[in-house]
Amino acid sequence: MSKHAMSLLPRWCSRVFSVELNGAPFYFAVKEKHLGEDVPRVFREVQNRDKCYSVLVYCSRDRIKTAKFYGELKDKLLRDLPPECRLSPMSSFLPKVRDSLVKGYFLKGNSDTSSPIERLLSDLIQHDPVLVCSYSPAEDGQQWMQHMWSETASQVMDVAKGYYVVPSEAPEYHPSTLNIINSDVFYSFDEAYDVMKKCGDIIPEAKAVLELLPSRVEARNKPDFPVIVIEGLDATGKTTLTESLKDTLGATLLPSPPECLSPWRARFDQEPPLIRRAFYALGNYISADQIGLKGTKTPVIVDRFWHSTAAYAIATAVSGPVCNLPGEGSEVYCWPSDLFQPSLVVLLTLDPEERKRRLRNRGQGKTDEEEELDHNQLFRLRVEEAYRRISGPACVTVDASPSADRVLQQVLLLIRGKCHL
Repeated sequence: MSKHAMSLLPRWCSRVFSVELNGAPFYFAVKEKHLGEDVPRVFREVQNRDKCYSVLVYCSRDRIKTAKFYGELKDKLLRDLPPECRLSPMSSFLPKVRDSLVKGYFLKGNSDTSSPIERLLSDLIQHDPVLVCSYSPAEDGQQWMQHMWSETASQVMDVAKGYYVVPSEAPEYHPSTLNIINSDVFYSFDEAYDVMKKCGDIIPEAKAVLELLPSRVEARNKPDFPVIVIEGLDATGKTTLTESLKDTLGATLLPSPPECLSPWRARFDQEPPLIRRAFYALGNYISADQIGLKGTKTPVIVDRFWHSTAAYAIATAVSGPVCNLPGEGSEVYCWPSDLFQPSLVVLLTLDPEERKRRLRNRGQGKTDEEEELDHNQLFRLRVEEAYRRISGPACVTVDASPSADRVLQQVLLLIRGKCHL
């Protein structure tokens, strides 16, 4: 077993394990002794002849390679596992301990598929950054046991006793919240820059992105004119409103992400969250540099900014209902201290059915995240709530259901009151 995997073992029995089945997380823990606890729910429907496995991708020093490996592991397992094998997302974490989350997959097979599954997993632990465990009924047939695998064979390690699998209470918040900071959401230029720089050897486009970045973030111009950001889901009327504000106020209109990143968006959208989110975070700093330049001459209207980057990232990382999100006031909703703060942020909201109707009428292509909004109500609710919880500056919500002219007049009133234009 590698040094990195061994580092997880001293607090192994303090860890909680989560398996997502049909979009809902089920939790369990392990203990050296059994005290009469029930079988965890995730194992209740497993037949005695079935066998389960967990593959956890532990974090090596090179978290770029770890992120890419985790993203590719699912494709490998789906391709090479027997079709009858069921694959589910899984994680392991220390409750309330930041950066303790380790992600992976939970596998369930029957007696006919256990041999090919174990051959595949045995090969994985020879070369890859994974920690593999198997789960099988205890001798009494009533409880389940967890056994760790060695690196040299698919046999259980002699030094590792089996652990009893027991139920665990759900954490206060979704376990993904433990690793959001500077992984799913970036809170400084340096953190995002560091990820993109380390991608240079494996993603050629990363070098082109780095060349577009401002040389010194702190040297940006401070705008003399107000900067107004318009946020909202697709089809809430952002484009119509931003164009109208540009004409009415004689303002400069800037998109976010900036247009200079357009050639590489499709490329980075294929990358795992760590790399993809760093790309979009750096886009905010490029936008801030452009805002500083344009804002010395005219008011600036920005079509989306850091709120969108953060809200979508948080809502993607955290599954399930809105209550799984970090609580209001959490540090994950705080604006980056080194990123320019706009004068006003307007969040356009719209009834979900009306938004879908507008999308159908538009007939334009959508991003994967916007596709997810259409068929996953919980995801939409998480995005909207994350928007509302971001502070410094917070969003001012405006109902986008009236006519475009009425929405424009509402926003102009806000701008005049807040920005004195």
